[in-house]
Amino acid sequence: MTILPEGEPIFSEQATHIEIVDESGGEFLKIKQYNTDPEYAGSVCIDCDNWEAIKATIETMLKDIKTHEQP
Repeated sequence: MTILPEGEPIFSEQATHIEIVDESGGEFLKIKQYNTDPEYAGSVCIDCDNWEAIKATIETMLKDIKTHEQP
């Protein structure tokens, strides 16, 4: 899932990409942003206006992980 400010393209530096990943050790969330500024490399920068949408997406996806892990 991708969260981004209205009017921004999918490849915007302000876009936050959230995905469920499983590398054989169990599922986890990967949160990624493509920032070209070296000062922010490896960081996730959250704009206050996007926090609620990011938070809701993370909570939904964490529930999906828990559902997949149930026997």
